[in-house]
Amino acid sequence: MVKKLKLTLGWQILFGLFLGIILGMIFYHNQMAITAMQSIGTMFIGLIQMIVLPIVVSCLTVGIASMGDIHKVGRIGGKTLLYFEIMTTIAIIIGLIVGNIFHPGSFIDIHQMHSSMDISKFVSTANHSKDTTIWSTLIGLIPTNVFGSLSKGDMMPVILFSVFFGLGISAIGEKGQVIIDFMDAVSQVMFKITNWIMHLAPIGVCALIGVTLAELGVKVLLPLSYFVLLVYGTMIFFVIVIMGIVARICHFNLFSLLLIIKNEIVLAFSTASSEAVMPKMIEKMDKFGVSPSIVSFVIPTGYTFNLDGSAIYQSIAALFLAQAYGIHLSIGQQVTLVVVLMITSKGMAGVPGASFVVLLATVSTIGVPMSGLTFIAGIDRFVDMARTAVNVVGNSLATVVIGVSEKEFDHDKAEKYVKQVKAAK
Repeated sequence: MVKKLKLTLGWQILFGLFLGIILGMIFYHNQMAITAMQSIGTMFIGLIQMIVLPIVVSCLTVGIASMGDIHKVGRIGGKTLLYFEIMTTIAIIIGLIVGNIFHPGSFIDIHQMHSSMDISKFVSTANHSKDTTIWSTLIGLIPTNVFGSLSKGDMMPVILFSVFFGLGISAIGEKGQVIIDFMDAVSQVMFKITNWIMHLAPIGVCALIGVTLAELGVKVLLPLSYFVLLVYGTMIFFVIVIMGIVARICHFNLFSLLLIIKNEIVLAFSTASSEAVMPKMIEKMDKFGVSPSIVSFVIPTGYTFNLDGSAIYQSIAALFLAQAYGIHLSIGQQVTLVVVLMITSKGMAGVPGASFVVLLATVSTIGVPMSGLTFIAGIDRFVDMARTAVNVVGNSLATVVIGVSEKEFDHDKAEKYVKQVKAAK
């Protein structure tokens, strides 16, 4: 009896990726095809966004309520934010080192390049962000209306509310058990819906890649191909070497982690959307042996504060533009650049096109005209795919690191899950 051939979701997504590339080339500047693909891609991302916040609220509330200890919540929160800051700073510094060694901007005559890209919407956001202080950022974390935050998709106010809600449930004892059971049931329903939506991922990926190439074309990559390859190479180095070292310190194999989230890496890369994989990431890291309470806190928080891929891109891009304009940055100026990137990247978390907005708010501090970013705006989508994938890997690693530090990571469960995934290939 012939065994029925069945492609795994990962292979289906890859097939959608390659089909999208082909369709993008075929329908280059075909407005009807672009509109159709854009609409299909938007609907897929919309389906994901529909379930993200219910999953965050339900999982985080149950996780915090299960902890039942405000001191433990504070300790885990402190460890998580400290780890995020350390990894982001390392990513920024590595980006600057690579930019200084390989000088990507020296190969571009920016005065002879032309770009028609409109970045006015990003400029206005960046100008507004310059007035943002640490106090206004902290005030913005407090949801004066949690339903308003939910409707706007503001992740951090929703997380803060969920933490307090979970602690409140824990504080009332047995009376709160009915809410915990309800929230747990909600999370299970949301995960079931996630599995249904994931069957549409290959179609969504095909449409999103297709519309990108149909709008921009491959030729936009050619003048800046060295810069793009350098960014990709640096990100691969960061994942394999830096994250590999962190994993080794925590006594587990990074490649085992990469194996279990391979589908999510491909999906994040092809859609350039971290939200597209958040529900499955929460589910898989729980199966990998990390305590659900830690997973439900670290992953949503990481989407705001742990953006390693974005940090690498921003630091290399800032140097690239300075070099292209012939602006020499001293060591002191580059140290200032590190500090500015650390602050602006946190202050603009959750802003659409955040990495590009951070660059706009940053380059003016080193004397680069904002108009210079029009020359890399065309390839931003292609770079965004890589930085999103790195951000996803970084957040999955962070859950294990915090889990190990709290002695809430089950190595045996992780090994069994890896064997299960390998057997299913």
